[in-house]
Amino acid sequence: GGGVFQGWAGGYPEIVKENELFERYYRELGIVPAGEWGAFMAALREPLPATLRITGYRSHAKEILHCLKEKYFKELQDLEVDGQKVEMPQSLSWYPEELAWHTNLSRKILRKSPQLEKFHQFLVSETECGNISRQEAVSMIPPLLLNVNPHHKILDMCAAPGSKTAQLIEMLHADMNVPFPKGFVIANDVDNKRCYLLVHQAKRLNSPCIMVVNHDASSIPNLQIDVDGRKEVLFYDRILCDVPCSGDGTMRKNIDVWKKWTTQNSLQLHGLQLRIATRGVEQLAEGGRMVYSTCSLNPVENEAVIASLLEKSQGALELADVSSELPGLKRMPGITKWKVVMLKDGQWFEEWKDVPSNRQTQIRPTMFPVKDEEKLKAMNLERCLRILPHHQNTGGFFVAVLIKKSPMPWNKRQPKVHQKLPQRTGDTEVTAANSDNGSECIAEEPTLAENEEPKKMQELQNSDTEQSKKEGVCGPPPSKKMKLFGFKEDPFVFLPEDDPLFLPIQKFYALDPSFPKMNLLTRTQEGKKRQLYMVSKELRNVLLNNSEKMKVINTGIKVWSRNSDGEQFGCAFRLAQEGIYTLYPFIHARIINVCIEDVKILLTQENPFLSKFSSETQKTVKDMAMGSIVLKYDPDPEKPDDLQCPIVLCGWQGKTSLRAFVPKNERLHYLRMMGVEVFKAKRKEEESESKTEEEVQHRLAQREEGMDVEDKEHDLVTKMEAEIGEESSHSPVESSAMEVENKIENLEQSSKNANSHVSQENKDTVRSNVKD
Repeated sequence: GGGVFQGWAGGYPEIVKENELFERYYRELGIVPAGEWGAFMAALREPLPATLRITGYRSHAKEILHCLKEKYFKELQDLEVDGQKVEMPQSLSWYPEELAWHTNLSRKILRKSPQLEKFHQFLVSETECGNISRQEAVSMIPPLLLNVNPHHKILDMCAAPGSKTAQLIEMLHADMNVPFPKGFVIANDVDNKRCYLLVHQAKRLNSPCIMVVNHDASSIPNLQIDVDGRKEVLFYDRILCDVPCSGDGTMRKNIDVWKKWTTQNSLQLHGLQLRIATRGVEQLAEGGRMVYSTCSLNPVENEAVIASLLEKSQGALELADVSSELPGLKRMPGITKWKVVMLKDGQWFEEWKDVPSNRQTQIRPTMFPVKDEEKLKAMNLERCLRILPHHQNTGGFFVAVLIKKSPMPWNKRQPKVHQKLPQRTGDTEVTAANSDNGSECIAEEPTLAENEEPKKMQELQNSDTEQSKKEGVCGPPPSKKMKLFGFKEDPFVFLPEDDPLFLPIQKFYALDPSFPKMNLLTRTQEGKKRQLYMVSKELRNVLLNNSEKMKVINTGIKVWSRNSDGEQFGCAFRLAQEGIYTLYPFIHARIINVCIEDVKILLTQENPFLSKFSSETQKTVKDMAMGSIVLKYDPDPEKPDDLQCPIVLCGWQGKTSLRAFVPKNERLHYLRMMGVEVFKAKRKEEESESKTEEEVQHRLAQREEGMDVEDKEHDLVTKMEAEIGEESSHSPVESSAMEVENKIENLEQSSKNANSHVSQENKDTVRSNVKD
């Protein structure tokens, strides 16, 4: 039963999929229904099927779905790989609108099989564009159960590598006609390097409503926002608490968990999981919803954490009944009774009092089930849900949905902390004390008294910080306030209202008076500003009021790039494709409406002459000055065979030509949606043979026109292997020319370093943070 699927090993030594301790432990716990143990273990030994999710909010999601179903999936019919018939992909019945699919193709087979090369390239390219996410099926569940609306303020506490964060961003932008939703996502991770992977994932969705920060989730600081001139504590409407875990639910994907699994892993992580979850509910708004999830099956990491949290909340929290949500999802209810720990010698402990003193640093009271039957019944632990691998061919997973009904009790008991406020001169971060009985009073930051305003907050602000805020400068936090790991971040400097830089931009593009120019920022205080970025009004508020206590890695989307010779064309900044869908509603000039044939020319030719375009396009361009332009395609309902979703592209108008400034993978995406298949392997050969004299002439004309030709996708950081799902490189290095296949070893190594929440001494014994 421990054999490795052909093609799965890929040259690695075979790992025997056996662990006697694991089997004894879970047999004894009884979380697998009677008679299903054989099916459960057999499923764990099979490779995890490849699953993908289509980015749902994009206007062309239906076009991608149509392309998948009618082209790529049909090509898989009757296909055999290594003697095994490829099953037709199936949509996940519980995921809305057929936007998530799974197939029995393993990731290794998908990458190595010549018959699947086109499908593989499609997945890689569309993933890099942000249109598809290779994500494990069970990992898609927590964001769905958060029930996010576009106005919600969301915290993702342990966000890297970011596929769940991407789902949250999608939900904020459910209405594409609203460029700036009122809600936002603050995505946090403790690992500095993985934060850059998180940035890379989030950037694909081109949202002005995402901020990536770098903190220990168990002590993430309280933030303040300005509300009508008053400082108020920021409480979140939705919190995703996908904590580090032992990861025994991921054995199908991370096969070395088989040999590394031990009961110690859960013991070492329980306290951290409880602290993170406690910190989450402290920052949750009343009436808000927090989803706690792990990719572990162990009740010590799951029901024990939830039970402890509910007990010390004293009625402030309740488990939501989500049995009617996600119909079609097979799930097991949470359990109410469990034995705690079986050590290597086979010893179990039924109650805390049975634990010998020399074990009491490893085994905590909060790991045990509640003995009081009345309390236990009131907790409704059966409302938690556990996904078992054999029920629907997935990984193992645990989810609990918590609703906050009132302030946490320790907040109610500390109404006088504001009197001590002027005496606090050190770090204002919160520390969550973890006492022995699990119902401790948490030492809160004074500003978290939930029913009071921080009346003396103003007294804490020194004149330098206040002046910086007035000038719109949000620098990195002082080193004395927190330990800074990794790269030192550039400041976030908002454009002053009277900045002379903005006036020519406003005139050149005829920006609407409603354009929120105060939301524009740069990453430099000195020298020429090369890039202009944009955030939503709500994130601007967060940035300006918290830069001294929060390490921001990245926020905003690029909307304009400086053109080296732009001044001679009336504007020093050209439009950036990343932010065009956000900017477009505010632009009233330099828009060229193009037909579908024009779009094909723009995306397949580097710098085509005007004479190649439709007469309507030539007429529009005739009286337009040179420089950056918007190219807009609107579908024709009377031509149903044509692309039926709008497209907005950034371009450049020269003396005799038009050019699209669109990253390569995005070009390929639009061409596929229009039925033009561009196979990369052949395309490179064709390009090398087509250096015609006309192309040379175009390049010369390009230089004469002073065009900024930096469209080499330099915003695309390290390309990620699509088939690795949520694991990826965390290096923020540009490498657009590097083949993704060469990165597998680095990606696999990065996944081994993922569990950065765990102390160094535990890293050798605890499987790396294999949460999805």
